[in-house]
Amino acid sequence: MTDLLTPLLAPLLLGLDWMDPEWLLERFGDQMFWVSVVIVFIECGLLFPILPGDSLLFSVGLFIHRAEAGEAGIDVPIVTACVILSLAAFLGNVVGYEIGRAIGEPLAQHEGRFIKKKYFDQTHAFFERYGARALVLGRFVPIVRTFVTVVAGMGKMDRRHFFTWSFVGAVLWATGLTLLGYFLGGIEFLQHNIEAAVLVIVFVSVLPMVFEYWRHRGSAKDRDRV
Repeated sequence: MTDLLTPLLAPLLLGLDWMDPEWLLERFGDQMFWVSVVIVFIECGLLFPILPGDSLLFSVGLFIHRAEAGEAGIDVPIVTACVILSLAAFLGNVVGYEIGRAIGEPLAQHEGRFIKKKYFDQTHAFFERYGARALVLGRFVPIVRTFVTVVAGMGKMDRRHFFTWSFVGAVLWATGLTLLGYFLGGIEFLQHNIEAAVLVIVFVSVLPMVFEYWRHRGSAKDRDRV
């Protein structure tokens, strides 16, 4: 099964070892947890969108479960892990917001390897459509997750309003995916087939957007009937 999935998922990992949670565990052992905290912070705040946030959070939970079962994994209490990862995601957002307020406009016109005008344009459109909810929904959308806080800062969104929605999004994303990995860690197939777990993550990550789409579609139909 792994041999079949690897060619399909290789493009998602960009051929980079550090995009593979199993490689990170083998390379850093228990310290993978702190590497994950740093990666989450960077992806959420420092305009580096090509990072394995979703799969990493899921894998941290799965590896914690693995360690509790006596296998090689991450020896960190699950509650502690969820609190620290959520805090890293929230603080990363705060940094991204402040970057947006300070130098967002010049950045939005920049064309580089990781910072592109189209990313800002796409995120701005996302923000325009969903408003403050974008800070929650955007957590589950790669690239948007990285730039949505910068766009909020560029628009001078009220700080208290931003902090509230950003905190909710951070907890739902970081704690939600980590707990999902932890509770599904009891499934032996996923424990030893991280590639299959990545597919689960991709599926779960799009659920908020699917729900929001159907909710919006239902509201539109109700308005048409009036």
